[in-house]
Amino acid sequence: MRRLLDRLYDGAGALAAFCVFLIFVLMIVAGVGRQVNWHVSGLNDVVAWLCASAAFFAMAHAFRHGDFVRVTLVLDKVSPRMRRALDVTCLLIASVAVAYLTYSATSFTWESYEFAEMATGLVVIPIWIPQSTFVVGCWLLLIAMVDELVGVVLGHKPSYQRAIEERHAAGDFSSDV
Repeated sequence: MRRLLDRLYDGAGALAAFCVFLIFVLMIVAGVGRQVNWHVSGLNDVVAWLCASAAFFAMAHAFRHGDFVRVTLVLDKVSPRMRRALDVTCLLIASVAVAYLTYSATSFTWESYEFAEMATGLVVIPIWIPQSTFVVGCWLLLIAMVDELVGVVLGHKPSYQRAIEERHAAGDFSSDV
């Protein structure tokens, strides 16, 4: 199960990176297109959707690898037992918040699908299609949060803490800046 979840998070991170690559390609096409008088206005809509997709697909991967902004001033000063209790508390609160976000995003996107709502920009497609990347990203983050919560409750060190310790051991303190 651990390997499956890690592959899921890594796959989502790779998908986010692919979205960023597509943004790069489309921006180059748009820049060249404007120089040769092509009508490229609709690309802005697609780029905006890809930006949102990249952000939400990357969340679970970033969370698991310690790349979310976390304030550890208190956590670094308390005993390991207290740190575990604080980690569980924070992960529980975060899981509830992300569960609510996931429910809301799923409900909102489902309504867009039911009402056959269309995008209002230059690229007119059913809006649930780009919104679905938001939903998938939220579900992946929720799975990652609950996965982490279960691990910490069972006594494991949080994956984000392990990732940061590994970076520090390798001499990489760039995430602390």
